[in-house]
Amino acid sequence: MAKFIQAIRGMNDILPEQTPVWQMAEQAIRTAVASFGYSEIRMPIVESTDLFKRSIGEVTDIVEKEMYTFDDRNGDSLTLRPEGTASCVRAGNQHGLLYNQEQRLWYTGPMFRHERPQKGRYRQFTQFGVEVYGIADADADAEVLLLSHTLWQKLGMSEHVRLEINTLGDSAERATYRDQLIAFLEQHLDVLDEDAKRRMYSNPLRVLDTKNPAIQAILVDAPKLSECLGEESKQHFAKLCQLLDLAGIKYQINERLVRGLDYYNRTVFEWITDSLGAQGTVLAGGRYDGLVEQLGGKSTPAVGFAMGIERIVLMLQALELTQDVKPTVDVYVTAMGDEAQQQSFIIAQQLRVAHPNLRIMKHCGAGNFKKQMKKADRSGAKVVLILGQDEIEQQLVSVKYLREDKPQITVSYPDLSELLTAL
Repeated sequence: MAKFIQAIRGMNDILPEQTPVWQMAEQAIRTAVASFGYSEIRMPIVESTDLFKRSIGEVTDIVEKEMYTFDDRNGDSLTLRPEGTASCVRAGNQHGLLYNQEQRLWYTGPMFRHERPQKGRYRQFTQFGVEVYGIADADADAEVLLLSHTLWQKLGMSEHVRLEINTLGDSAERATYRDQLIAFLEQHLDVLDEDAKRRMYSNPLRVLDTKNPAIQAILVDAPKLSECLGEESKQHFAKLCQLLDLAGIKYQINERLVRGLDYYNRTVFEWITDSLGAQGTVLAGGRYDGLVEQLGGKSTPAVGFAMGIERIVLMLQALELTQDVKPTVDVYVTAMGDEAQQQSFIIAQQLRVAHPNLRIMKHCGAGNFKKQMKKADRSGAKVVLILGQDEIEQQLVSVKYLREDKPQITVSYPDLSELLTAL
């Protein structure tokens, strides 16, 4: 016997019994972005490696350790995309969508990072992202946060997430703070672990979000980025807070929140939950005004966020919010006898045309009445339509309710249509 070929570690199948929850999350996403007037964009999975090195930053865990990179047959270095923003900017630059224009875009699709698989964090994961281009004002920052808040409402999760925000200022302000932070860290080399020492000169702000308790303790006395901000950055952040207050969105200012990618400036934010066990970020983003120019375009302000759908699915299940997930089938059509089998194909299709919102499954293959009813029950259908020779001759259908305590009835074709409309 040939050996089974299994999925690659960290790249998971989503089985039929799991997909309804995914569809629930995806429908909430589509409804939320549509209500804000955002347009969908779809980018390729494979991009030039240089795109991610230039955008994410070469001294990051993603580029140094996690990207799936390979040379194609032409010798070009290609990478399976580890995140969506760089690809979205590349597409916008390439197709002339960004300069002197406003764009409100969203996307979803698989991303790839070679890291240790764990619950909710996989090597192939599905990301949903939102990107707004061409609006420098803080009201764009507030809008994407309001959109994310709307998504939590549609998913029923508003009470299980909290928002943390911060401002990183502009590049010059960050450079000033960077020097101050390095000087502070150099005074505590005995406390820093190897990871912090490695990042101290290449990307010192990343030390701020360390999980090492000893380093967290000394960072209490570290200089604050807010003390290096100019008036314009302060006003931008103050306006964002004012708009969030007006919208009734609760938030906490976290001065250690820096985000892991090099391209962020000014506003950064994370939505955090405790519903998955340890505290975890489920949606994050911020402003990245320099990224479009960094990737070859004209200077264009930008703000957005991304979230992994796997973690949202886990939250829906953990919080038992999947009760409204619809079964695969609404109506199961059975038939007894050769003529009834033939006619049932036509009747089932007529019902699909007349009731496009119903999911109607026709029994296929042989099987006595008992076996057909077992399959109908396993399908999750609400009702079973039973067709036999007598029903075909009289143009009647027997209807058996599977999920309600109602008696089986026999109805005419016109009455059947009315009955199904009420499902």
